[in-house]
Amino acid sequence: MQKYGLIGYPLRHSFSIGYFNEKFKSENIDAEYVNFEIPNINDFMEVIEENPNLCGLNVTIPYKEQVIPFLDELDKDTAKIGAVNVIKIIRQPKGKVKLVGYNSDIIGFTQSIEPLLQPHHKKALILGTGGASKAVYRGLANLGIESVFVSRTKKESSYLTYDELTPEIMQEYTIIVNCTPVGMYPKVDFCPDIPYDQLTPNHLLYDLLYNPNETLFMKKGEAHGAVTKNGLEMLLLQAFAAWEIWNK
Repeated sequence: MQKYGLIGYPLRHSFSIGYFNEKFKSENIDAEYVNFEIPNINDFMEVIEENPNLCGLNVTIPYKEQVIPFLDELDKDTAKIGAVNVIKIIRQPKGKVKLVGYNSDIIGFTQSIEPLLQPHHKKALILGTGGASKAVYRGLANLGIESVFVSRTKKESSYLTYDELTPEIMQEYTIIVNCTPVGMYPKVDFCPDIPYDQLTPNHLLYDLLYNPNETLFMKKGEAHGAVTKNGLEMLLLQAFAAWEIWNK
């Protein structure tokens, strides 16, 4: 039986374990998906060595960047953003193992937002600067869209702060992607601090959150005629992409 899994810490809840085990059951695939809750990234190679039938892993917080030194190779997009959420495990002769890192968030996000794009969607604001935001930046770049990160503090000269979101910038940047946890259940009465009164029907607001189904960020966008979408489809598409990576 093939084995797949997730590494992270802590792993209180995991979309992947439910999704993949249901997939294996419904499609009669002889495989199982398990969670590997490792308190330290140095335990990573133990997981590989102790599970000889392990074919692939998903990676979640806090190991998306920490796992990279253990890998033999990175996909080119993944190398550019420096964050891994899928590992393909290639078993070679004489017990050797090759570990290749990918980022399926790039694929999931790109496939999810692309059908919503209109000719006037040329520039994007990315709210947040974590690992997910880097995947979004790369995905938008692959679609020919110029992006700027927005953070609470001036982390880099090229970044904007929320205080710097002038009416001119809001008019120019018609895609806004929320990559922060602000507005996630149970704190549903919160939203990123952008000037919502500057939004128009030309704006597209994409929230990586999917719980609740409609965040306050999305509601405020819709109140000004903006198109909105949550991150549930991206979550599913990145899972499809992970399965394709493991099996191609």
